[in-house]
Amino acid sequence: MPVDPLHSAARPPRSAPGPLTGGAEPGAVEVRRSARRRRTVSAYREGDRTVVLIPARMSEAEEQRWVTTMLDKLAAQESKRMLGDAELAERAACLSEQYLGGRARPATVRWVTNQNTRWGSCTPAEGSIRLSHRLQGMPEYVLDYVLLHELAHLLVPGHGPGFWRLLDAYPRTERARGYLEGVVAADRLPHLPAARSE
Repeated sequence: MPVDPLHSAARPPRSAPGPLTGGAEPGAVEVRRSARRRRTVSAYREGDRTVVLIPARMSEAEEQRWVTTMLDKLAAQESKRMLGDAELAERAACLSEQYLGGRARPATVRWVTNQNTRWGSCTPAEGSIRLSHRLQGMPEYVLDYVLLHELAHLLVPGHGPGFWRLLDAYPRTERARGYLEGVVAADRLPHLPAARSE
């Protein structure tokens, strides 16, 4: 049975991220190589697609790594536009409709600042969902996973096979869990003193 990273941040899952497909569901990704570009990589949205600019000499593997990195950076920048509780509830309704057939209908969805060991929590009897403010600024697919995880708890309270089957519908489950596992692992690293300027 999978370990639940949302409700046990002290014990992150051992899953690996899924396929690398980027952050905010762009319609398409266009990679443009430039012989004049030596080291820098940049990306921007152009309508419903994302354009990634890379040096011409980059290998296919480097290209894939940089495309993924830049998609995640763009998604993080876009999600920094703070969603209020009303937008969060709207997003939850869309996710419920898309992945759970609209069956999960929370009474409230809101940000909280008192959850430091959990990413989210749910009280099925009240229909309330609370998300940790620490998710603000993370890629949209991570926020969507946490919301969907809590929505699934409105239908299945525990973490049995039926619960995980509901989350199988979301294509970025493993990737989001891997991202959250990385955040938890990074928090456990010793903090090095800042370098002194000479």
